[in-house]
Amino acid sequence: MSSALLLLVIANCFMTLAWYGHLKFLPHDAPLWQAILFSWVIALFEYSLMIPATRLLAQHGWAVGQMKITQEVVTLLVFVPFMIFLFKQPFKLDYLWAALCLCGCVYFVFRAP
Repeated sequence: MSSALLLLVIANCFMTLAWYGHLKFLPHDAPLWQAILFSWVIALFEYSLMIPATRLLAQHGWAVGQMKITQEVVTLLVFVPFMIFLFKQPFKLDYLWAALCLCGCVYFVFRAP
């Protein structure tokens, strides 16, 4: 299962780069089609990792809701450093509060019925 979670983290790195990398690495006056192509080329790597990750988690008995909430936690854990280090955005305490809310989500989707 740890390999599935590692795939999930790496896939999220590609996903974040696909969604926001064009803002950093393409000129702002680049045509929209270039930004879309840039993003889709990167997203191909994300999909090639995310699909095996979700299949492995399903084989370990995870429900789709558990996978989705875990994916959102990983997304936040990947996005915040990406935002701070690549885009030089300041850290806000609100990100910590959002993370705590996600911890509550994790609790509720993984608790026994």
